[in-house]
Amino acid sequence: MYVHSASTRPITNESTLPKTNGPYSRSITVNSIAPTVPADGPNTVVSNAPPPVGTDGPNTVVSNAPPPVGADGRNTFVAPAPSAARLRPSLVVGLIVGAGALIFSLGFIWFILRTKTHKANKLDYDMFDELFGGEFQNGMGPRKFSFVEIAKMTSNFKGEKLGEGGFGAVYRGYLRDLDTHVAVKRISKASKQGIKEYASEVKIISRLRHKNLVKLIGWCHEKGQLILVYEFLVNGSLDSHLFKGKTLLTWDVRFQIVQGVASALFYLHEEGDHCVLHRDIKASNVMLDSSFNAKIGDFGLARLVDHVKGSQTTHLAGTMGYIAPECVSSGKASKESDIYSFGVVALEIACGRRSIEPRYEVSQASLVAWVWELYGNQQILGAVDLKLGMDFDAIQMECLLMVGLWCVHPDQNLRPSIRQVIQVLNFEAPLPKLPSRRPTPTYDVPTTSGIQVSDPCFSTVSITIPR
Repeated sequence: MYVHSASTRPITNESTLPKTNGPYSRSITVNSIAPTVPADGPNTVVSNAPPPVGTDGPNTVVSNAPPPVGADGRNTFVAPAPSAARLRPSLVVGLIVGAGALIFSLGFIWFILRTKTHKANKLDYDMFDELFGGEFQNGMGPRKFSFVEIAKMTSNFKGEKLGEGGFGAVYRGYLRDLDTHVAVKRISKASKQGIKEYASEVKIISRLRHKNLVKLIGWCHEKGQLILVYEFLVNGSLDSHLFKGKTLLTWDVRFQIVQGVASALFYLHEEGDHCVLHRDIKASNVMLDSSFNAKIGDFGLARLVDHVKGSQTTHLAGTMGYIAPECVSSGKASKESDIYSFGVVALEIACGRRSIEPRYEVSQASLVAWVWELYGNQQILGAVDLKLGMDFDAIQMECLLMVGLWCVHPDQNLRPSIRQVIQVLNFEAPLPKLPSRRPTPTYDVPTTSGIQVSDPCFSTVSITIPR
């Protein structure tokens, strides 16, 4: 068998091969290309036929390679991968349009969310500026801190937590430029204390200057954060000593604390340009410095009122056990309601127990009712904190217990002013005369048009349950 070779040499037409000697020799005329045998042997056929031409013209190469064989043998057909050139133009256009629509939708959603956030922040800042009236921007009042400065003070809020209440947590911080420790109050986003309450606290306390009030050093309103920076008081809150066993307060220290709280309340009610109603006087809001001097803090619920008016109708607020009975029915905060709260704190200091103790028997669960009953039985010193033993001044103790009962009188019109309280505590006035049995509280509920007797006179309630 002859093998056609791809590598040939041309022979002219009608050329004659050389003659060979022998009986069978003859002349052969060749009009073709001489075949060659490839290196793989005579059984390999090398075709010199021109390559097949595709239907699209001579530039299209049609492969004669055998179809791919699958792993299961020659009977399995493996389909060739589709060529990118064979994708339909409509599919490509659809993919491009779909991707563009997705990108546009995401961008639109991002724009809407950012616009809402910007408007909300702008509303907060506008309200904040309106409430402050620009007084802090003129260099007056507390210092404005950036959130970065606050984060450095508190080690990004991972440092010591001094306490936590209904409005947020308080952290211990360090202010380098003043070389002093501070208490940083971070308002919780879940708290009901919004921008109005926050601004009110900053505005009110920044105007106050008294040795028995916690000093506000600065504030921060940035990135949606509401933060207040106070002076740090090393001995913490009064309740941690009275109820949690931090230290045993001696009688002299306790009587000093009561006088300090009374002095602060006198300043708030009588000595400022406006009367300040604190509305949340309780043991946990009385802070103690290194010498156990008392300072009232937390003015988140405080309100400014005229001295002549002396009261303000608002929503019910405060802490259970410290709220005056008339506030529940009328929703009206007043000097007298602050006096009631002070009276409860005075009794807690003398007795060393909370105003409400569910673990006690029914007759002793309410501190006010229990002490009044002992007074009626002429056993008022039986309410003294047992941890004091006999180490107290009996005259001062009786005076404090009587003042406490006077302040928590159910009838607000029969409660003393803070001036009268101080006079009795300083033994400048006689002890009050109280009924042997606690009077039943009576309330005057307004019945103006549009309000029924059974309807509440307040719209919202902010009551803290003591822990």
